[in-house]
Amino acid sequence: MTPQQLMALLPLILLTLTTVVVMLHIAWARRYHVIGALTILGLNLALLSLPIIWILNDGKPVEVTPLLVVDGYALFYSGLIIAAALGVLTLCGAYFESYEGNREELYLLLVISTLGAVVMAMSRHFAGFFIGLELMSIPLYAMVAYPVKDGRALEGGIKYLILSAGASAFMLFGIALLFAETGALGFSDIGNAIANGRMPLLLTGAAMVLVGVAFKLSAVPFHLWTSDVYEAAPAPVAAFLATVSKVAVFAATYRLFLSIGLFKMPATTEALSILAIGSMVLGNVLALQQDNVKRILAYSSIAQFGYLLVALVAAGSRGTEAAGIFLLTYVVTTIGVFGVMALVSSPMKDRDVEHIEQFRGLFWRRPYLSSIMTAMLLSLAGIPLTAGFIGKFYVIALGVEQKLWWLMGAVILGSAIGLFYYLRVLIMMFQPIPTRDRVSEPLNWIQNAGGAMLVTAMLFMLVMGVYPQPFLEIIQQASPYLR
Repeated sequence: MTPQQLMALLPLILLTLTTVVVMLHIAWARRYHVIGALTILGLNLALLSLPIIWILNDGKPVEVTPLLVVDGYALFYSGLIIAAALGVLTLCGAYFESYEGNREELYLLLVISTLGAVVMAMSRHFAGFFIGLELMSIPLYAMVAYPVKDGRALEGGIKYLILSAGASAFMLFGIALLFAETGALGFSDIGNAIANGRMPLLLTGAAMVLVGVAFKLSAVPFHLWTSDVYEAAPAPVAAFLATVSKVAVFAATYRLFLSIGLFKMPATTEALSILAIGSMVLGNVLALQQDNVKRILAYSSIAQFGYLLVALVAAGSRGTEAAGIFLLTYVVTTIGVFGVMALVSSPMKDRDVEHIEQFRGLFWRRPYLSSIMTAMLLSLAGIPLTAGFIGKFYVIALGVEQKLWWLMGAVILGSAIGLFYYLRVLIMMFQPIPTRDRVSEPLNWIQNAGGAMLVTAMLFMLVMGVYPQPFLEIIQQASPYLR
């Protein structure tokens, strides 16, 4: 391995070292705050290494074994994944502060899962793809069920384990069929073999891989696990599921589809269009019927990734740009929403603050956190001057350019329905309550890591909504057309 390749692997090396250091520290001395600080340090170093790699390689891709490639696309999504993991990590520190039990292993699980997500972002081979997927997914089973005294959490962890195992089985069988037809596992090698002739088992294998991907992205009709697992998981873990895991799967899938050329096959694009329309419409309709905010956000994420599938259907240079800006806005907004829920909840209570009635009058009790929640929900709804509007605008512009009229109709219909249930939560927060129950929230909450992160996320979201050009330039430079 050359020094250039070794340097390109620096984020993975730093995340692996962080995992080892945290694991050894847990074995030697359980010091919660020290372990939290070590984890934050390791993730920050991994994040800072990304621009260094970009500069040293002058933006050129570096192939590290047949399994991984470190290019602008991989660096951008690795940065998004690690930044989202840092956001979740700060929420964990506040959320589990009063947890009665071993808290340290949660940080270990989070770093391992983040490592798997970064491997997926860099994968160009089915072996790397699947190893990264399992490395990311297996710690999530334990993270969902981490409050072991909560029967709901244990049930959610078991459900996620069983359904995820089924999805992995579909994906492995699909990979086996692709290998049987092409004799290759590298994305580009499979694409070259396909270009040389039609292969009868190709579509069957691609369909089975798509089933596994659709499960991980919670696309309809493979969405049934989502609401139950989100409701059962602690609020920070639900944020991790909604952001890090889905970003990693989409990043790897997008590279796969472009490299193999599946987006050029009518059968594949038709299947993706059906998944997208179903996710946009059904996800929003089901969210209307929920009284639990976690379940509302679960179905909202189904709809959001239905919008994102438009970029996969219209894959290409503009699709890469639209997907990048949409995922950036989605991650910032989703971390903000779940962050507010985490800071007003505690694992020592019977349940998280998640039922919509529990948000009644929240503005009069926690005005600053309610203001952040308001901004984030408006962003999810795609209201102008928010980051969510920019992300949705790019998806709609891409669909119009490619003349995907059925998909555009579903985007507009889904957005109209979504506005209703987002406003429902907002109205509940501003409901009047008796004067004696009103509390003047102190400003010292912002001094905590979780509070500071939420304020930063809200400012970032507003800046993206008003002046998105710098972020667009980063995405354009980091995500050229993949070949």
